[in-house]
Amino acid sequence: MTIFEAIARWGSETTAFTPLARERATHAILDTVGCIVAGAGDEATVMSSAFLDDRWQGPSTTVTGRRATPGHAALVNGTAAHCLDFDDTFRPLMGHASAVLVPALLAVAEARGASGAELIEAYLVGLEAQAVIGDGMNPRHYALGWHATSTIGAVGAAAGVARLLGLDAAGIARALSLAASMAAGVKGQFGTPAKPLHAGLSARNAVEASLLAVTGMTGRLDILEHRFGFQALYGGDGESWDAVIGRIGAPHSIETIGLTPKRHPCCASTHNTLDMVLDLRAAHGFGAGDVAAVETLVGSINKNNLSYDAPVDEMQARFSMHYCVAVALERGRLSISDFTPAAVARPEIRKLLPLTAMRAYAPEEEASSAYLPHKVLVRLTDGTVLRAERDMERGTLADPFDEADRRAKFMDCCAGYFDEIQARDLYGELCAIEAKGSLDFLSQALLRSKPQPVRHAS
Repeated sequence: MTIFEAIARWGSETTAFTPLARERATHAILDTVGCIVAGAGDEATVMSSAFLDDRWQGPSTTVTGRRATPGHAALVNGTAAHCLDFDDTFRPLMGHASAVLVPALLAVAEARGASGAELIEAYLVGLEAQAVIGDGMNPRHYALGWHATSTIGAVGAAAGVARLLGLDAAGIARALSLAASMAAGVKGQFGTPAKPLHAGLSARNAVEASLLAVTGMTGRLDILEHRFGFQALYGGDGESWDAVIGRIGAPHSIETIGLTPKRHPCCASTHNTLDMVLDLRAAHGFGAGDVAAVETLVGSINKNNLSYDAPVDEMQARFSMHYCVAVALERGRLSISDFTPAAVARPEIRKLLPLTAMRAYAPEEEASSAYLPHKVLVRLTDGTVLRAERDMERGTLADPFDEADRRAKFMDCCAGYFDEIQARDLYGELCAIEAKGSLDFLSQALLRSKPQPVRHAS
């Protein structure tokens, strides 16, 4: 049995997902819908929708207010989900799982009238497929420069979409094989609109690979491990396939590893540092004017992701440690409103950019340990030196979101698109999505997510 066949067999047969797995999948869908709404007006989303015309009309809703074929709706909504870099991350994937999975699944679910329970189960199948492939491919695949969100993300998501379409094990395996031939996306695009487009293209590819599989279209089922296959050509060197297949779904990776919803709307490579700076600021009461220097130590992959010391626009700012630390020092938090052209140009922020210095662990240090903590040193103008280190950012299972965190982030995402009452009602419906016999409420919400005056609840 090939790797894809093993994933497909598990994905077609499994229904015994635990209540915890289903609850966490619900939270992931909620978080991603918020990110889709927040990204509706971003230039990357608008451009991804602008090329649609009558040729691509179909049954699936886009956040830009148009209906399209499932594949093209997934493209637009996937781009929207990822354009603010506020969407969740997933350690085995080394990328953004839900920004691919949720738009792909919602587009197909709407087209075929799927229920909330079917959506949840398909999400869990797709996420576990991403985990299996990611564990076998990373970290070298990602370190070489592949944007794993749009490579591994697309392949794994195809398993979830194929499950939602009702394909058997053979059909899911076909979808996986076809998606492997569609996988693309390079990290050199970080800081440009092409980066969120990767998530959109990945979601579209997952949909279209699965729809092609419905027709019987297929490829080699051993294309993951073949000598000219995905692993060899895309630089995979993770765990042995026997090891990762041996633990598939037992228990599910969403229970043992979990997703990481973001507290800050910027590249995850900044998050450990930001959490430490904000914690030190809260504990010691200093402001931006009290800081002489910030020194941060991160992993080499993280440093490579953050290539903009003096960003000139909001896309670059999301991939700038210097900008993100400056905002944290000045404002004590980071929000969506900090990533606009006007916000990036603020003089009070620009003058703080030179305070931050970032370096990476040496190769020999990284070779000695699977995970090394990120470290921060804050030097105050009075000579005080404050230090901190952190293994994982907030949002992980070690420091998870609670209901208040989820609600606050969702409301922030919806601000300017829904009034407070509409956002609150949509939040409640999404929390109960598994019990929904129809997902029409979500399609209707996406169609009306347009900027409007705020009307506060009484």
